[in-house]
Amino acid sequence: SPRAPRPPPRPPGGRGRPPGARAADTTAPAAASGGADRPPFRIVAVTSCPTGIAHTYMAAESLENAGREAGVEVVVETQGSAGFTRLDPAVIAAADGVIFAHDVPVRDKERFAGKPTVDVGVKAGINRPGELITEVRGKAARGEATTAAAPTPVERAGEAGEGYGTKLRKWLMSGVSYMVPFVAAGGLLIALGFALGGYKINKAPSVMDHFVWTQTDSWAALLFQIGGVAFAFLVPVLAGYIAYGMADRPGLVPGFVGGSIALTINAGFLGGLAAGLIAGGVVMAIQKVRIPQALRGIMPVVVIPLISSAVVGFLMFVVIGKPIASAQKGMTDWLNGLTGTNAILLGALLGLMMCFDLGGPVNKVAYTFATAGIAVSNPSDSAMKIMAAVMAAGMVPPLAMALATTVRGRLFTQTERENGKAAWVLGASFISEGAIPFAAADPLRVIPSAMAGGAVTGALSMAFGATLRAPHGGIFVVPLIGNPFLYLIAIAAGVCVTTALVVALKTLRKAAPGTAVPEAGANAQMASADRKQPVAA
Repeated sequence: SPRAPRPPPRPPGGRGRPPGARAADTTAPAAASGGADRPPFRIVAVTSCPTGIAHTYMAAESLENAGREAGVEVVVETQGSAGFTRLDPAVIAAADGVIFAHDVPVRDKERFAGKPTVDVGVKAGINRPGELITEVRGKAARGEATTAAAPTPVERAGEAGEGYGTKLRKWLMSGVSYMVPFVAAGGLLIALGFALGGYKINKAPSVMDHFVWTQTDSWAALLFQIGGVAFAFLVPVLAGYIAYGMADRPGLVPGFVGGSIALTINAGFLGGLAAGLIAGGVVMAIQKVRIPQALRGIMPVVVIPLISSAVVGFLMFVVIGKPIASAQKGMTDWLNGLTGTNAILLGALLGLMMCFDLGGPVNKVAYTFATAGIAVSNPSDSAMKIMAAVMAAGMVPPLAMALATTVRGRLFTQTERENGKAAWVLGASFISEGAIPFAAADPLRVIPSAMAGGAVTGALSMAFGATLRAPHGGIFVVPLIGNPFLYLIAIAAGVCVTTALVVALKTLRKAAPGTAVPEAGANAQMASADRKQPVAA
C-alpha cells in the first residue's frame, strides 16, 4: 500500500534537536508505541567511515528513512571528515537505544554508555537499517545495556568479539582517514603549481627568497612549495593516527616520531605503516603494566611518550628501518619498470579493486597504493599513470548507474532513478560510493558489471599513458591530466561497458515488483519497493 503522507515540518528547534544533528520524523507514533499517550521509541545513532565523505551520510540517511517507516524517532550524529556536532546530552539521555554504524572508532563513545546498543560496520547501516532498529528495540525490551564504566583506550577500535584481522583493518583505516585530506590538499596544490608554472617549477627557488606578485611563475612556485609541505606530513600523520586508533592519544607522539623517522631513512609509506603499528603496540603494552597510584598522573604526559618514542626510534633506526627502506626502493623500482602488457594488467587489476566494494577496504587499498606513489614532490611517471588509472576506474560505477537509469529507467525503482540523478555528480567528482544504493539493492548484477567496466577503464588509461599528479578531483582536474582526451575516452568506454552489462542483466531477469511494469499500474509497487532502497546522501 502507498506510504503514509509526511507530517508537516517541525518548527525550528522543536523537540530539543541540536543544530547539525539529523533526525527522522515519526509517521505513526501511536501505532508504534501502542498508545497515543506513550512517546515514540527514540534512537540516537552515530555513523562514520574512514574518509568521512559518502558512507557516513548514506548510512545516516538510510537509518532516518527506516526510522520514519517504523514510527521510531532517530537522531543521527554524523562524524564526517568536516568534523561533527555532538548530540545534545539531553537527547542522548532521552534515547531508548543506540546504533553505532562505523568503520573507525566512535569519538566520545562513553557518552552513550548504559543504553541498549547495536554496534556494526557502516555498510550495515546502509544496507539493513530496518534490521538494526528492530535489534536495538529487542535489546531495550530485554533490558540489555552497555556498561556505564569508562572505556578503555582504543584497543576498543576492534570490539571484543572481533579477530585481529578486523582490528588491523580498522587501525589502518584510522590512519588512512586522517591522511587523505593531506593527500588531497597537497596533491592538488602541487598539480596546480605544475599547471601554472610548467614541469620545471620544482626547481624554482624558495618563495621566501624570491617572490614577485605580478609573475605567474612566482604564484606557481608558491602553490608547489605549499603542496610539498603538506605532502611532508603524509607519513607522520599516517603513522600517528594508526597508533592513535590502537592506543588513543598516548599513541600520537611515538606514532608521529616513528613516521618522521621513516621519512628520514627513506622508508616511505611502508615505513609509516610499520612505525604506526609498532608505536600503537608499544603504548598498549606499557598501558597494561601495573603502575603505583602515585605515578599514574605522570604516565600520559611523561612516561609513556618518553619510553614509547625511545623504543620506536630504536627499532626504526637500528632494527627494521633499513630492510623496510630496501623494500620501499624495490617497490618503487618495480613500478618504474612497468611497461606494455604488465602496466595494462596492473591497470585492470586496480580497476577491479576500485569497483569491487565501492569505497570499502579493497577500494581503499587500491587508492592508498596509488596515492603512496605520488606522495612525493617529484613522483615517477609510472606512479602518476597508476593514480590516473585508479581515479578513472573509481568514477565508472556511479556514472554508469546514472546512465543506466537514464536510458532504461523502467528497469529501476523510482528511488533508484532519483539516486541516478545524484550519481552523475558523485561519479564526476570521483566518489565511488554513489553506486552503493544500486549495489545494495542488486549486488549480483551491479557489482560484476561495475568491476568489468572498471577493469576496462584502468587498462585503457594505462595503455594510453594518461598521468595524474592530483589524488582526487574527478573531471574537475582534467586540465591537470596528461593525455586528457584519451583519459576521458577510457572513462567513457568503462561507463558504456558497465551500463550495457547492467541493462542486459536486469532485462534478462524476470520482471520484479516495482520494476518493468506498465507505468499506469506501477505506482503502488514502486512505493513498496522504495522502502527497501537506501537513499544516497
